[in-house]
Amino acid sequence: MNKDQVKGVIKDVAGKIQKEAGKLVGNKDQEAKGAHNQVAGKAEKRLGDAKEVVKDARDAVKDAVKKH
Repeated sequence: MNKDQVKGVIKDVAGKIQKEAGKLVGNKDQEAKGAHNQVAGKAEKRLGDAKEVVKDARDAVKDAVKKH
């Protein structure tokens, strides 16, 4: 897991908490901010996922080149 994945998951969870807290107290602004943070967190995690795929592919190519 890379830093983007970790930060994304944390931001997503924090956004969920903020959104639910906003609902609980009837604060639409906090609900909206929480929803925004969830989306941002999910996007950041996906970026991290993509970086991992690229890294794994790069490592596989390096390993294949070393074997030949």
